[in-house]
Amino acid sequence: MATLTTTTDLAAGSTSRRGPARRRSNRRGLMRWIAVHSIALAIGLMFVLPLVFVALTAFMSDRQALTADLWPRSWHPANFAEVFRTAPLLKYLGNSMMYSLLATAGMLLSSVPAAYALARMRWRGRQTVFLVIIAAMMIPPQVLSVPLYILWARLHLTGTLWPLILPYFLLDAFSIFLLRQFFLTVPQSYLDAARVDGCGDLRTLLRVLLPMTRPGIAAISLFCFMYTWNDYFGPLLYAGENPDEWTLSLALASFRGAHQVQWNLTMAATVVVMLPVILLFVLAQKSFVKGITFTGVKG
Repeated sequence: MATLTTTTDLAAGSTSRRGPARRRSNRRGLMRWIAVHSIALAIGLMFVLPLVFVALTAFMSDRQALTADLWPRSWHPANFAEVFRTAPLLKYLGNSMMYSLLATAGMLLSSVPAAYALARMRWRGRQTVFLVIIAAMMIPPQVLSVPLYILWARLHLTGTLWPLILPYFLLDAFSIFLLRQFFLTVPQSYLDAARVDGCGDLRTLLRVLLPMTRPGIAAISLFCFMYTWNDYFGPLLYAGENPDEWTLSLALASFRGAHQVQWNLTMAATVVVMLPVILLFVLAQKSFVKGITFTGVKG
């Protein structure tokens, strides 16, 4: 009985000593992890803190907004209802969705076949066309704004979003380049096997290449959607004089001008504009990261 008691006491003492040692080890591991990832944490905070500030200000009262207080004294979710009451944001949301979705669909319809032709088909002048596409990526869009505006004005399409949507059905140099680089990562043996089975170029593209390059297509679709969603210069140039065709970016600028003193409402409108893009990125994060990781590995 005494031996059993002694053994139990020794085990309890060992467990009691092991507890503080384990906590010290966990603390050292945490400090080591923070030291290794300190730069990444600092960069992450630089991006996250402004978003947190905007979100918290959106729930503040008008008097508290942009004061020294960083946390709302009282929460005012009615600010979001006030935003939709004072401005037709639903209509602007629909315009932004139409612009972004149609532009993304047009980009895929035009860029996927072009990238396949540049990556996997052999034809005279292929490298020259690829160099032209790379050169087109280097031209600032503002350089072409005047001649393009004259062109769309002669077609009587100014005052609408179609001058911004239709070019994506014709050519998007960045998307073609990125998809070409991703298509080059697919081993040629898969395409050769498809051709041995009797598949032509179209069936090879649809049945073999596209299923194997979904991450790249998802990444470039997200790029296009985010760019068009946040686009301000294009809608201002072509639809600035027609409020019925405004996107959320134009509406947000107009809302800030009309409510520049009420920063809580301005921040609430900013949250409404940012939320769809943030949700889309969170949902497609894995495919986006995988697509960016594997793009450009070969070629």
